[in-house]
Amino acid sequence: MLLAVDIGNTNIVLGIFEDEDLTQSWRLATLQDRTADELRVLVGRLFEERHLDMAGVSGVVLASVVPPLTSTVTEMVRGAFGRDTLAIDATNVGLPIEYQAPGDVGADRLVNAVAALDEFGGGARPIIVVDFGTATTFDVISAEGSYVGGVICPGVEISADALFQRAARLPRVDVGRPDQVIGTSTVGSMRSGLFFGYVAMVEGIVARLRAELGGREPAVCVATGGLANTIAGETGSIDHVSPDLTLHGLRLAWNRNEAIREGGAGAPAS
Repeated sequence: MLLAVDIGNTNIVLGIFEDEDLTQSWRLATLQDRTADELRVLVGRLFEERHLDMAGVSGVVLASVVPPLTSTVTEMVRGAFGRDTLAIDATNVGLPIEYQAPGDVGADRLVNAVAALDEFGGGARPIIVVDFGTATTFDVISAEGSYVGGVICPGVEISADALFQRAARLPRVDVGRPDQVIGTSTVGSMRSGLFFGYVAMVEGIVARLRAELGGREPAVCVATGGLANTIAGETGSIDHVSPDLTLHGLRLAWNRNEAIREGGAGAPAS
């Protein structure tokens, strides 16, 4: 079993792979003050509930955008599984990177690109990956398979919090699809602006990226993250939804590094 860990700003996502199959996954709140001991107990309970043997984990791969938790999770893994953790970054992800400062690109964005190339590449078309997380990121992979760059926008929850915090008379609202665009109350108007404004932002940025990339056929657009299915249902700009894209990218990065370690080919393996 391979344990893949994606440490994001809002959630820590863990997935268990048996060969290519994602057989189990969990989502934990990202709390930076959690200790390695607390995480070890929590992860142990998760394995126990699913009747999984922790000794069966043969490798652990990690992507993190929360540096304080990287060492905490690494320590937890060593204590719980007796394994070292492979932390993925620009140096070992196995992807040509054209970004001006490759080390500045989040590991989650890089493994998303690896997974999108594996699943949707090969057609001589660029790929756009939209990840609906704490921030909404748009990442561009060229038709030749290089990470080019992208766009970073506030996530919809950040936008909702900003409205609540900066406008004294506006309440905090849950983000969801309203029944109509025209809001007939303050809450309804806010929900409409947040949701449909967000859809329009996605459509606009994807359209501009496709125009800038050019080519005979438009770039393939893949969505992942919390709102991926909801937003994809509102727009024709998104071609595919892949909820577990990041975890699969971690698996592919692990396979590549294992192949190199064993003296095999350096290309990402399925």
